[in-house]
Amino acid sequence: MKRVVLAIIGFYQRFISPLMGSNCRYHPTCSAYTYQAIDKYGVGKGGWMGIKRISRCHPWHPGGFDPVP
Repeated sequence: MKRVVLAIIGFYQRFISPLMGSNCRYHPTCSAYTYQAIDKYGVGKGGWMGIKRISRCHPWHPGGFDPVP
């Protein structure tokens, strides 16, 4: 399951994200953060961390450097 989810995120990063432009307010980007979190913690915990991160990525949040713990 983990490999499938990481492959989907990788597909998004390579083919869809470049078409949408740079919109993420964080470094690493939300997709890179989610990829790293799932790789480190698994689909359940890492996926939840990614969802929380994406929910904070909006114009009213300052963003900044936020690595996977």
